[in-house]
Amino acid sequence: MTRPVVPIRPSWPRALRRGLMENIATAIIAIGFLMLFQPFALSLYTYSFVTMLAGTAMFIIVSKFPE
Repeated sequence: MTRPVVPIRPSWPRALRRGLMENIATAIIAIGFLMLFQPFALSLYTYSFVTMLAGTAMFIIVSKFPE
């Protein structure tokens, strides 16, 4: 007699999957890029590099997450 096949529940939370998090990291990089090239607010220009750096670091880390 065979046992019924029980689907294995993935241990990684769905919100932390690579596809969604890579898109968020890419959006953060794009926001930093827009902050860098806008002519209106000096404070946005000041934090543009930090924003792009955070997005890049997030992308590098998230690219190691499972699908």
